[in-house]
Amino acid sequence: MKSVKWQADPEQLQRLKLFSNVAVDSINLLLKEFRACELELGEVLLSPFNRNQYLYLLLEGQLEVHVGSLDSAPVSTLGSGECVGEISFIDNQCPSAYVLASVPSLALRLHRESLFKLFQHSPELMQNMLELLCQRVRQGNSLIQSSEKHANVDALTGAYNRRWLERIFERESTRCAFNGKPLSMLMLDVDHFKAYNDQHGHLAGDYALCMTSNTLSNQLRPKDSLIRYGGEEFIILLPEQGLDDAKHIGERLRQALHRISAFHSPIGVLPGVTLSIGLAQMQAKDSLNALIARADSALYRAKQQGRDRICC
Repeated sequence: MKSVKWQADPEQLQRLKLFSNVAVDSINLLLKEFRACELELGEVLLSPFNRNQYLYLLLEGQLEVHVGSLDSAPVSTLGSGECVGEISFIDNQCPSAYVLASVPSLALRLHRESLFKLFQHSPELMQNMLELLCQRVRQGNSLIQSSEKHANVDALTGAYNRRWLERIFERESTRCAFNGKPLSMLMLDVDHFKAYNDQHGHLAGDYALCMTSNTLSNQLRPKDSLIRYGGEEFIILLPEQGLDDAKHIGERLRQALHRISAFHSPIGVLPGVTLSIGLAQMQAKDSLNALIARADSALYRAKQQGRDRICC
């Protein structure tokens, strides 16, 4: 980071969000404390390995924020007028992310003690800082929620993954047992999927799985969970549904796929697929593995009896 000369301009600072509605006299108190710095392309401004005692105001250029490592995709970008380092600046701890210049940039650096002194004279500045911190916290919460969602979702089909199955089974099995309600599971397998891939290609197979997932999810309740269990296998968890109701649901889903003789995809029109389905209802003190094993046995019977059917 290279220090450079900067022509102090109180009016320019007043246009920044941090100094909105802050009196010029108060800003003038800080002008002597500011240091202008040039950042080269790729230069790291903040790092989780180095304690930070400065607030940076970006005047020109662009900064990227990376979580975990510098090789990860940036989670956000900051443009001129924004500030960075405010959380570690306040609590005097190491930053939680990397911040680097994605283009040559110009920033103002202010030591924490200088700003803290001004807080005593300018409640407007304190309010702006609190609003900025709230915004950062909300952005962080949104990032956490997004990360959690992606961690629980199968990237190809958009269905939930096995990690989600373990979590949702624990929750729903406890809730249903407490309320004296049944819980059923459907295990579904796309019929002759290897032959489908061999004949039409693996990309076509991927589109067939996506079509299957979309068709199934559109006919389920919000409380039902569609999980891609692996390859061409899916599991559907049906809270508060006994065997009879679950069998009716499974048959409706099977027929919905059976009626799709062909579907449009980015690589052209492709033939539809059918499903074999195994059904099991949770018994007292059932584990997830025990319920899956019984649903899998029922699925095996459906295949043995000719596929494109549901068995209990």
